[in-house]
Amino acid sequence: MENYTIGQVARRLGIGIETIRFYERKGLIDEPARKESGYRQYDDAAVARLAFIQQAKTLGFSLGEIGELLSLKSRPGATSREIKLMAKGKLADIEQKIKMLQQMRRTLKTLVEKCPGEGALGECPILQALDSRDLRSARNRGT
Repeated sequence: MENYTIGQVARRLGIGIETIRFYERKGLIDEPARKESGYRQYDDAAVARLAFIQQAKTLGFSLGEIGELLSLKSRPGATSREIKLMAKGKLADIEQKIKMLQQMRRTLKTLVEKCPGEGALGECPILQALDSRDLRSARNRGT
């Protein structure tokens, strides 16, 4: 089993040193053993755990959720059903965010199309909509 410095791990995984230290503080990875010089020494298991964390982040899991995934992964008797339920919940969250982003896109696109891009700021439909309390009604009014 090989050991790596924090810098080597960071370069290998494409993450920052402070990110690794942050994960240690959050309890997602154990603080590694240190050399006599004080340098942290990460083993292959720690590197694999960090890679798991990065992959889970890529799929949109929060650090709390990642902690749960790691806990389930190491818990004897845990089943893939539990992991699937978590993933289904994350998928539902992502789908909701996509709907919200699509609505934001439609509204902003309408406002950009309505703005002539010249003239007084007071006549700008984008600023008028931002000043209003309800962007949806602004979009429906065509301003």
